[in-house]
Amino acid sequence: MGSSASVVVTDVTVYTEQGWASGEVVVRDGVVVALAAGPEHADLPRFDGGSGYLLPGFVNTHTHLQQAVLRGVGEGLPLLEWLRCVGEHTVAATPEQTYLSALAGGLELLRSGVTTVVEHLWPNPSDEIHQAMIRALDELGIRVVLGRGIADRADSTRKWGLDPRLLQPLDEALAHVDALDKQLVGTRITTALAVPNPRCLTPDGMAAAREYAGATGKMVSIHLLETTTDEDMCRLHAGTGAVDYLDASGFLWDRTLAVHCVNLDAAGRAVLAERGVTVSYNPVSNMRLGSGVAPVPQMLAAGIDVTLGVDGAASNDTQDMLLALRLGAFLQRAAHRRADLLDAHQMLRMATGAAGRAVGGPTHTGIAVGDRADLTLVRFDRDFACLPVLDPGATLLTAASPRVIDTVWVDGEAVLRDGRSTRVDADDLTQRLIRMR
Repeated sequence: MGSSASVVVTDVTVYTEQGWASGEVVVRDGVVVALAAGPEHADLPRFDGGSGYLLPGFVNTHTHLQQAVLRGVGEGLPLLEWLRCVGEHTVAATPEQTYLSALAGGLELLRSGVTTVVEHLWPNPSDEIHQAMIRALDELGIRVVLGRGIADRADSTRKWGLDPRLLQPLDEALAHVDALDKQLVGTRITTALAVPNPRCLTPDGMAAAREYAGATGKMVSIHLLETTTDEDMCRLHAGTGAVDYLDASGFLWDRTLAVHCVNLDAAGRAVLAERGVTVSYNPVSNMRLGSGVAPVPQMLAAGIDVTLGVDGAASNDTQDMLLALRLGAFLQRAAHRRADLLDAHQMLRMATGAAGRAVGGPTHTGIAVGDRADLTLVRFDRDFACLPVLDPGATLLTAASPRVIDTVWVDGEAVLRDGRSTRVDADDLTQRLIRMR
């Protein structure tokens, strides 16, 4: 990537596995090669961090970027009615709407310190929709795990299957993933499989998807137990609970990313832990839709890797990872009536290294030599409401907003500088979004 992927970030306090420490971060060819510059790095350009705080870029493990133009839709509706409302918009989405939505949502993620996003696309037979999404994400420069939606059971009520208008034969959908893989070589976008929920795949469909994912090493993202609907419908139609329904077809393994898990009981937690499943915790969405409080402390105690997601803007209304970080901790503290739950270090682990095994990134918390240079520079002096800084982790968790995100690097390239995209004209995007009304 040339010189833009090599830099020495100076005058920063660096977040490492051991905590915060003053220093520098040396990046060469998109990789962190040292935490202090030496004579051998004299040829590299310098970036003055302005006494800011440098940490790994956040990993948002769940969103639906098509929904960034649906903020506020279905407000106040229960989940199944909300899903039908959003589903109508999903069916009607055009490539241009998808492109602008992904561009807006992805830029908002970058502006809240996210460098990697797991995008969960609803199944859609249109290649044009997928190409519009890819075009936007490639322009942004963000790292993406693009979950291509799959399903093989149709049901217009969405209670036991997917909207038939979005369904296509499973073999065609998997062939499309193969084609996308060839197209995306050399980009920051890789593919995964995205399953709406356990109700949308038959046992035969699960077997086929599991075989394909195993052969290709792909992650599978699936909404699981966001409400009681998964459990109720699986028991009604399959005679077993949702976790056991998936497990019977081998659909829970160490490349499964289970999203929400609000209603995951102790038996289910034991299964997910034994299978090595990673969970994506989406606190703002769970509150917005009245889904409940995910048993995060219990999942952590069971040995499950719990990560952090913002969910789509139709169920969150923002793509603000810092908000998810804060409310993710505060929701658990309120539910358990304990102020000592989920401190800054634990939440930062959820937002960074906990996702590593699922998305193929670092599994540690903090910046380390050998990491990809996906970095976020926080400048608390960009917002007086964060000053003075007594504890940078506590300030980040309790007070920070996107106003303090100064620079974001992906592969050592500054894709956000001084809070603005270096690749996308935000003013032009704003005008195009206004004209969509």
